[in-house]
Amino acid sequence: MTPATPATPLLEARALSFHRQDEPVFGPLDFRLDAGELTLIEGDNGSGKTTLMRILTGLLRPEEGELLWRGEPLSWDRCSGEVVFLGHQLGLKSELSPRENLRFAIGLHGSREHSQVDDALARVGLAGFENEPVRKLSAGQKKRVALARLLLIPAALWLLDEPYANLDRTGIELVNGLLEAHIAHGGAALVTSHGAVQFHGGEPQRIRLHD
Repeated sequence: MTPATPATPLLEARALSFHRQDEPVFGPLDFRLDAGELTLIEGDNGSGKTTLMRILTGLLRPEEGELLWRGEPLSWDRCSGEVVFLGHQLGLKSELSPRENLRFAIGLHGSREHSQVDDALARVGLAGFENEPVRKLSAGQKKRVALARLLLIPAALWLLDEPYANLDRTGIELVNGLLEAHIAHGGAALVTSHGAVQFHGGEPQRIRLHD
């Protein structure tokens, strides 16, 4: 019997490293992320978690190594619409409402089949706030608008940098539930966190960064 060919990972890093002012921040790192997998990036403040995320999103260039998307060199033109990033800057227009922000997002990136903006807002606990200008929302409510975007954009890979920031216990549980559903449906996620992840779909992979 011919051995099965290993599946091509969604995302793969080979000998990835980054330096700042000639001082190493992290690396070399080797990891792969397949469909249906969750990977946690762990480390103390200053260990390079956000820097790694910025490299994965194309905002920074690594000093050495390479990144592959579905087996080919990573470029945002190739994976447009398949990767969504949620970082400290939420990418919301403050004068627009949650509904308008989300409609703008799906106009750029498309939407999941059968998904509806108002349904996504209700799922993240913002029913009744659909038309409120984002500038009037609390920090936690703004984060929930950004989480609703995850429900609408048909991305295979979620890159989430501290997604639990500014959320109460209910919001933390919401993020964990969204992650579990995404992974269960064949999606993948790379998450930085200080320990709020409670994942019941199996043991996640871990990338540990050191000072």
